Amino acid sequence: MEFINVIGAGLAGCEAAWQLLRRGVPVRLFEMRPGKMTPAHRSGGWAELVCSNSLRAAGVENAVGLLKAEMRLLDSLILQAADATAIPAGGALAVDRERFSAYIEEKLRSFPDLQVVEQELTEIPAGLTILAAGPLASDALTRAILELTGSEELYFHDAIAPIVEASSIDMEKAFFASRYGKGDGTDYLNCPMNKEEYLVFYEALVGAEVFPLRDFEKEKHFTGCMPVESMARYGEDAIRFGPLKPVGLELPDGSQAYAVLQLRKENAEGSMYNLVGCQTRLTRGEQQRVFRMIPGLEQAEFLRYGSMHRNTFINSPQVLDGYQRLKTREDLYFAGQITGVEGYVESAASGLMAGMLAAAQFRGEALPEFPETTAHGSMLRFLRAGGGGSFQPMNVNFGLFPPLSQKIRNKKERYAALAQRALSDMQAFAGK
Repeated sequence: MEFINVIGAGLAGCEAAWQLLRRGVPVRLFEMRPGKMTPAHRSGGWAELVCSNSLRAAGVENAVGLLKAEMRLLDSLILQAADATAIPAGGALAVDRERFSAYIEEKLRSFPDLQVVEQELTEIPAGLTILAAGPLASDALTRAILELTGSEELYFHDAIAPIVEASSIDMEKAFFASRYGKGDGTDYLNCPMNKEEYLVFYEALVGAEVFPLRDFEKEKHFTGCMPVESMARYGEDAIRFGPLKPVGLELPDGSQAYAVLQLRKENAEGSMYNLVGCQTRLTRGEQQRVFRMIPGLEQAEFLRYGSMHRNTFINSPQVLDGYQRLKTREDLYFAGQITGVEGYVESAASGLMAGMLAAAQFRGEALPEFPETTAHGSMLRFLRAGGGGSFQPMNVNFGLFPPLSQKIRNKKERYAALAQRALSDMQAFAGK
């Protein structure tokens, strides 16, 4: 039987495999975990969410919310799983990690035309292939990719936030609320600080010991995942106007805090909470010492410590064509964060497109043309053209979209118009 190879059972690989299998295309899926783990993964589960359990904004007035709406029109497995395992998160879509992963794996394994190969690949196989190995591909596979693309290694550092046990949080000091009253009022747990408490925490944070990078690595962060201690070094108010901003939150007594740390549920039971915006590479001892200075977390029990890992990505505008294929090998598609898209949803969408494109090529059909007016098409255009200057990973955003024919000054109205145009064009595209 002829297969399409899919390398990697992360978000992009699982979505690509789903798009192929649901079109009757047999898939050989390669995944090295759990036999060989990465520095960030904790399980052998497919589509494991490493950094956060949030798939970010839900509404289409936000570009990532629009991307999710388009993915639903294209029958995305990742969005199907997210909707089935969602937990409260205000205006965001957050999921129960374990149930999310299990849902996806069960759906894919139900296909008789799926062959799973649990081994590390040290070279890229021949034949029609989707390479969705992720930004944490093994050293051997990374070398094979770099040799094939003929480019130097590009990378940035991604940081993970700690998770604490819910029962260890002091509920006399913490309170439930979402910014601006979104959600049902229990989506986030908040630890407020007055000015004195914040300054003590801030001084400890900027002076804390961090895990050193290896000698040959430079500290390059994707801004969306900058360690909280690195962000804090920009100035005393940097995190107070960032992840610890108190705006939109009223304390139970009606006053406003000087700074607020928000914690988000990690699972449906609410037994674990993620320290929102506190990605870090502090040592474990320092994480305990520093974060326990926050009111309500004095006795916090850490279920997972924050950590940091290197993410590798290729120079897509140089080496890929407009269909996520290698210019020098048209039977090899790249998908996910290794292409330079950033974020869970963007990675899954990249896999969705690769799966649809590869399926068409497998069947000898014309490759589908994703409308540039859509979030999917805008992402493809970014990978083809880059953002000018040196290529760096980027989340989907309305700045990537072609301008409207009519100028709209009001940002909210402009974004709404861009979303309406995108959904209309995507509905027409999906109907084909």
